[in-house]
Amino acid sequence: MTNPDRITRVRERIEAACRRAGRRAGDVRLIAVSKTFPSGRVREAYAAGLREFAENRVQEAELKIPELAELDITWHLIGHLQTNKAARARQLFQWVHSVDSLRVARKLNDVAGGSGRLPILLQVNLGNEPSKCGLNENEVMGAAEEVGRLERLEVRGLMLIPAFSEDPEGSRLFFGRLRKLAGEIQAARLPGVSMNELSMGMSHDFEVAIEEGATMVRIGTALFGER
Repeated sequence: MTNPDRITRVRERIEAACRRAGRRAGDVRLIAVSKTFPSGRVREAYAAGLREFAENRVQEAELKIPELAELDITWHLIGHLQTNKAARARQLFQWVHSVDSLRVARKLNDVAGGSGRLPILLQVNLGNEPSKCGLNENEVMGAAEEVGRLERLEVRGLMLIPAFSEDPEGSRLFFGRLRKLAGEIQAARLPGVSMNELSMGMSHDFEVAIEEGATMVRIGTALFGER
């Protein structure tokens, strides 16, 4: 399949999942994960209508994003951020989904780069998996309260990478738990914090994520093919 064919198919699947959940398709943002793909593939996807792209690593983004500077792209960082890359990340990205510790949040707040308050999401490790970054469930409320006080960041919601399951239904419990956690934080009315965004769902489980409330789905393989 060509890029436009894949994009059309993914959009159709998003719309169908939204209908099942009684939601509007416009409430779900399609974030194209372009990691490891060259800038030419991003241009093709842009020409087919995509405007939001994500990278995992600052080092790769440093090479790719300048090559696409003339395009009206919103760039999202979705991979673990090393604190020594925070300044560059602020310059390159308009969103950071993967704020997985208070240390990373404070560094992003303190470094130069960008303008205004940077929209960020707190990454949660609901499965307490040692191989994954993220805040534990019982840490998130306190972290949201503290990050909300930082003058150059704005907490917009939560991000999740669930424990992998061959069956997409295996992710449903995690997605539902993240939605519930976001509701609890929203109810606390913390200054500088909103829970309008839930970044969850990838190529193999994004339809389940949408049914459970995702507002951002991060899709690579289903759009670009196998890496």
